[in-house]
Amino acid sequence: MTNTCRVIIIGGGFAGLEAAKALSRAPVEITLLDRQNHHCFQPLLYQVATAALTPADVAWPIRGILSGQQNARVLMANVEGIDTKRRRVRTGGGTFPYDQLIIATGATHAYFGHDEWAPHAPGLKRIEDATEIRRRILLAFERAELEDDAERRQALTTFVVVGGGPTGVEMAGAIADMAHDALPRDFRNVDPTRARVLLVEAGPRPLAAFPEPLSQYARRALERRGVEVLTGETVTSIGPETVSIGDRSIRAGAIVWAAGVAASAAADWLGADRDRAGRVKVSPDLTVPGLPEILVVGDTAAVTDENGKPVPGIAPAAKQMGRYAASVIAARVMGQPLPGPFRYRHQGDLATIGRKAAVVRLRRLTLKGSLGWAFWGVAHVYFLIGLRNRIAVAFSWLWDYVTFGRRSRLITQPANAHPAEAEAEPAGSSGQPSAATPAENAGITPQAGRVWG
Repeated sequence: MTNTCRVIIIGGGFAGLEAAKALSRAPVEITLLDRQNHHCFQPLLYQVATAALTPADVAWPIRGILSGQQNARVLMANVEGIDTKRRRVRTGGGTFPYDQLIIATGATHAYFGHDEWAPHAPGLKRIEDATEIRRRILLAFERAELEDDAERRQALTTFVVVGGGPTGVEMAGAIADMAHDALPRDFRNVDPTRARVLLVEAGPRPLAAFPEPLSQYARRALERRGVEVLTGETVTSIGPETVSIGDRSIRAGAIVWAAGVAASAAADWLGADRDRAGRVKVSPDLTVPGLPEILVVGDTAAVTDENGKPVPGIAPAAKQMGRYAASVIAARVMGQPLPGPFRYRHQGDLATIGRKAAVVRLRRLTLKGSLGWAFWGVAHVYFLIGLRNRIAVAFSWLWDYVTFGRRSRLITQPANAHPAEAEAEPAGSSGQPSAATPAENAGITPQAGRVWG
């Protein structure tokens, strides 16, 4: 068998990279397309957003990851569409033919029909999102330091996180830890320990996917850190420095969205059936019905487990799908029997609430508190890419644990903002919000995701 089968992988996230690496010994020519040049370890983005880690700690160049794989090339390009009849992927940098196609374009933020909220409540999916949230949080404290009015100062140091899943819980706990541990020594006029952090969850409890005892522990741990956990509450409006919860209006220095996601534009490219979140409905072998040469994986695919429950949009699930898709293609190319239907194996759930507090659910084991926190840290360091990053992250956590510090407290301005203007007129200082979202600052629309244009 000659190396002539052309495999295109769209997306350099967990699923796409796993598929590329799993095909390293297959007689195929791989082209991986991504609109960014780096792979981001999304589970730790919230630590970039709260100044515990730097972007370089959680992201790696895709070319570097695949540099030793001779049958793979990496191209930085925006995907604009797919011609399924001619088997071609259209991008801003040209058209690429394929014999087998893997779509792993991930997901982006979903505001439940209220896209106008996006400029005021950024989500957390990309490095740019994390640095923008960090900018807003730190800038709120800086503006509060200049404020003489106590009521206005309290409003500026109020932070609202919308969504009580793992991302929301981790963000709320990290903001509270930063305010109580890292910032008090830096300010004179404002007291960061008096910052108000609210976590808003529409359901009856945070971390709804966890067993109720762990969910209740997480709630108590957050409340011990001063976080106000509002359950059974829905956000009705988000505006400049304001969020409405039911009939209450709360002024805030920064608002973070962690309540929902939507799949990429893959279903539109393919003209395929989709679920309510926009994910492509795939066959049991992850192929698109009627298009067996196309496999959809990760957050882009609507997949159920053997119990009929949706496969969660987490890194282990994406990796499993990526490996499975690669096994299907390898079997086809090498003339071997095809694997059976995709079977998701749930390895467990982890979420950290803050310093020395986390919840872990494995198959037959549950952990919480300091032991859970230690397990959570070891697991995340283990899954980082590269020895340098593992050492850097482990050292940063150890240093912060000993010193109660946050070493990455940098306020950076959007690339299209004039420094003098940004310094003279901070976002929202005149009652008007910054007009551009993090995505718009990067030159894309708020609904754009990892790799589509």
